[in-house]
Amino acid sequence: MGKRKLLVVSAVAAFVIAIGVFAYLINVSKAFSYLSNDPKACINCHVMNTQYATWEHSAHKEAAVCNDCHLPNGGIAKYISKARDGFNHATAFTFGTFDQAIVISQDGARRVQANCVECHNNLARQILANEDLNHDYGNISPQSGRFCWECHKETPHGKVRALTTTPQNLGVQVIK
Repeated sequence: MGKRKLLVVSAVAAFVIAIGVFAYLINVSKAFSYLSNDPKACINCHVMNTQYATWEHSAHKEAAVCNDCHLPNGGIAKYISKARDGFNHATAFTFGTFDQAIVISQDGARRVQANCVECHNNLARQILANEDLNHDYGNISPQSGRFCWECHKETPHGKVRALTTTPQNLGVQVIK
């Protein structure tokens, strides 16, 4: 076998092995489940079990899934955010750089706030219209820095959120 032929065979073998490893990682990570709207995709990683369990027992379960609150509604922005969040989550879970008590990022908080106001816009408008009659709710616009969950602390994930707060919660199974 000549040098050139050996080089070609080696390159093809390396490429086939790389494709095989890539396919294996896609399968193991359940990567395609993250393209769905199914909330169970969020618990493929065990650190999200508490968030899933508390959402499942909330009033929001009947009205909204994870993507409805945590991602922009529609358009390319939804998929850009989903890709960015997915990359950040995969990196954190792979390298173990996450805390047991998950804390939403500023960008994530801004998106959730915008979705709260959008879904509950009649209520939000009424609160702002009546703030002088009751007490100062402050500006609850997405740009204000105040968030709906400052008052609605248990919506929809409850007050206590960590791996140890819902051990073996619900016996929920991940997407297969």
